[in-house]
Amino acid sequence: MEAKALYELFEQNLNTILEVLHSDVEIQRTPFQTSLPLEIKILCTVLNTTGENFGVQADNLNAVSEFHDLYVHQKDHASVAMQKILNDKRSYMKTPEGTVLVKELLIRRLEYFNEAARVLNVMATQKALGSPLQYDYNGSKK
Repeated sequence: MEAKALYELFEQNLNTILEVLHSDVEIQRTPFQTSLPLEIKILCTVLNTTGENFGVQADNLNAVSEFHDLYVHQKDHASVAMQKILNDKRSYMKTPEGTVLVKELLIRRLEYFNEAARVLNVMATQKALGSPLQYDYNGSKK
């Protein structure tokens, strides 16, 4: 998906993720408990390269709610920061993996949130439709 489309869907994706997290969909057996807070922190770091002050304190799924509240209150600042990063083709950032183009870091975060929203939405739909019970590796019902 094109970066502009991902950017335009970001708020909707964030709302979808938060909505599913507050529902009764069980995500304990998914990587989202770990990956969502990490991706939120990376996104904050990327946005802060433009001089903004985004940050979350939570290290668990509460980071999503915390970031959502921050994003809603500073939506204009976040939009300007994202636009600035997407338009800058030369800004680099040092990471533990090496030097990375900031624009690429932002696009990867936007892609992640798009995919996470899609997967969580599918999980919520399956739950609402009463999908069959899932089985663990030993063959017993959850």
